Amino acid sequence: KVNDQDVPPAVQRFQCLISLMLSSQTKDEINFAAMTRLREHGLTVQSLIDTSEEKIGQLIYPVGFWKTKAKYIKEVCQVLKDKYDCDIPRTVAELCKLKGVGPKMAHICMSSAWNEPSGIGVDTHVHRISGRLGWTQKECKTPEHTRVALESWLPRDLWVEVNWMLVGFGQEICRPVGPKCNECLNRFMCPTGQNWTPSPKKNPSPKKKPSPKKKVKE
Repeated sequence: KVNDQDVPPAVQRFQCLISLMLSSQTKDEINFAAMTRLREHGLTVQSLIDTSEEKIGQLIYPVGFWKTKAKYIKEVCQVLKDKYDCDIPRTVAELCKLKGVGPKMAHICMSSAWNEPSGIGVDTHVHRISGRLGWTQKECKTPEHTRVALESWLPRDLWVEVNWMLVGFGQEICRPVGPKCNECLNRFMCPTGQNWTPSPKKNPSPKKKPSPKKKVKE
């Protein structure tokens, strides 16, 4: 949990949204550190409205695309104050209208902030691993296509769990490049893992003999 537990529910929901906005292209530990700095500074809609974009950038650095995210956070805070009384939207459609928020973030926000699972949050890990495992009947070219395909058969009570389960799995084992199929317990039920073969070991390159020194004429 990256949001304060001793603040009003609306503030907790806002902090959840900000954490999700920072999470894109950012490692968990960097996101956590940025959220800690924001909370120490004051993480409410009004406090960030009163904070300059430059200062927000300093607080969230080095999250991915921190300059863009600082700009989006300022814009989103103003929208939340003007339209939602400093709370966050309660539907996926309204969440997706906020700058920097896409379907993946919106669905995760609905389950984490509102405790209302509305759909599977499909990021690059869920998208990639679902394809490797053959969980979609046909090749899905986008995360949104993967979401629709998964929701067509996966029980609704697993929609939240499948995201955090596959994200951790994708970060540690089923990596985009060089997946650790040899360490994966699912290898023999995975179409990709069944075709895995260990990479041939490269022989060490022979050491080059030193070039003979040319004699200098006196």
